[in-house]
Amino acid sequence: MKTIKIFILALIAGMSIASCDFLEKEPNQITPGNYFKTPGEASSFLTGVYATLQQSTFYGNAYLYLVGGDDLGHYGGVGRTPNKTGLICNNATSSDPDVLGFWYTLYTGINRANVFLENIDAVPDMDKDLRLQYKAEARFLRAFFYFNLVQCWGDVPFTTESTVDPENLARPRTDKQQIYDFIVREMAGSSNDLKSSSDLNYLPGRVSKSAAWGILARVYMFRAGEHFRDNKASDPVTEKEYFKKASHYAQLVLKEGHDLDNNYWDLFIDLCSNKYNSSGKNESIWEVEFAGNRSTDVRAEGRIGNIIGIVGPDLSATSYKGQEDPGFGYGFIYSTPKLLDLYEANNDKNRCNWSIAPFTYTQSKKGGAVDGRYFEYGKMNEVKNQYWDISYSYGPEGSITTTDPETGKTETKRYGDYEKTKTSSDNNRNRACAKYRREYEADKKSKNDTSINFPILRFSDILLMIAEAENEVNGAPNTLAYDCINRVRRRAGIEELKDLDYSQFLSKLKDERAMELCFEYTRRFDLIRWGEYIEKMNELVSVAQAGGSWTQGATNVYNYFNISSAYNYFPIPAQEMAMNPFITENNPKW
Repeated sequence: MKTIKIFILALIAGMSIASCDFLEKEPNQITPGNYFKTPGEASSFLTGVYATLQQSTFYGNAYLYLVGGDDLGHYGGVGRTPNKTGLICNNATSSDPDVLGFWYTLYTGINRANVFLENIDAVPDMDKDLRLQYKAEARFLRAFFYFNLVQCWGDVPFTTESTVDPENLARPRTDKQQIYDFIVREMAGSSNDLKSSSDLNYLPGRVSKSAAWGILARVYMFRAGEHFRDNKASDPVTEKEYFKKASHYAQLVLKEGHDLDNNYWDLFIDLCSNKYNSSGKNESIWEVEFAGNRSTDVRAEGRIGNIIGIVGPDLSATSYKGQEDPGFGYGFIYSTPKLLDLYEANNDKNRCNWSIAPFTYTQSKKGGAVDGRYFEYGKMNEVKNQYWDISYSYGPEGSITTTDPETGKTETKRYGDYEKTKTSSDNNRNRACAKYRREYEADKKSKNDTSINFPILRFSDILLMIAEAENEVNGAPNTLAYDCINRVRRRAGIEELKDLDYSQFLSKLKDERAMELCFEYTRRFDLIRWGEYIEKMNELVSVAQAGGSWTQGATNVYNYFNISSAYNYFPIPAQEMAMNPFITENNPKW
């Protein structure tokens, strides 16, 4: 069972305090006067703070279209027209509903945390340590929401007080550096009272010390590169100090009992099959919890595996179960050839064949059960040496011939596991993301809603942050930097690094983060903090314009990469600017 599902369900609908207006008067039904009477009510209200993460305007759906466009993944599919919302197709405006929804969702979460922190001390008969833990979780989550705002928008309105006065909703933007100071102070301070991962039995649904330290390291890494998107000269002293801090907090996680799973796919199978750190390695540090399939009273579903995952047919209205119905997937998010090239250049077959779909599901009868997998050329034997025995397989290849009774036309289709030939006309370099696989969902699957969790922080990210930070601090990779990056590469089964200078190591580190963390929504922000986002996206314009098997006939794909420097920031929502007299200018070029 998912641990935090108990924790989610009481208030997943937002406790009637979700709002549509920035810092709207909250709460509008549950108020401190009729709530916060028992420790149980305090726990339920804290659930409302956590529930911000699961909203459809955040990890539940829209986030995938807001930050998913990068040089490794794009909105794709045969002949698919551009998505109408989000930044992923380079067609966003300040009136974009996903941008607006994300902005308000983050501020709703912040206001929930503010309400909670202002009232938790009044709860009678509450254990002192539990009260401190709850306060620490709310403080961290509030800081995390602010970090998302700063990453996406830069300077934003800032407050640590709940909004109770409808005449005082509008606020001016606060300099992002001032907000950073608050974020790092709150994350570091809250870690003192958070439970350790071991105290939580390495169940990653709740924020632990490891999660706080790891996200704090991420904050420092991003802050170190802020000067790039503002076209300002770097301050080497300050930048080096940020990397020192990043390495310090990431190294604290090394002592908390986390390790890498034996296989790259182990953690993702756990995410998809309602399990937590089942190997005992405790690689997963923090996850967004989802639950339900729209057939029970549990209503905390997301779209992971449906929007981003292997393409599959919709059999939700049938009686098919198990391997007959591996789950419907739109396959909206596709890899770029750049990612596939990276895997091939590093002989990285393990991560490649899990992250990028090596097959598609097939049906020998129209509308019938899934009864086959059609593998890319050369991939079937590779997968047989990887996760074949712990995935659905369909037996030897066979064929069935049917005749249409009306037309008399006969058609032969294959079933079982079979593979493309080297000369197949449909061999391609553009395949769907495959990290999140619905076949591992235990229950009967709905069409669009899944219970698959999303990984916010994994131990491999901790190791790669240490490696990068140590290289920056010392001007060259030291023993610790090599140890950390090579632990990740050993697990992937690829050659270890040695004898590199600063620049060579940084280049390898960037590639390693791509191969390890693709489709986990860190890449866009990595490229921004390295000052490479616009450049790396624009490099793919001519590749996409060349067409071929990459774009699968979708001639508009090159536009997705033809972004301007405006995309270093999100636009301030037009609705917020219309309502807030203190915000008179949008972000650059919006």
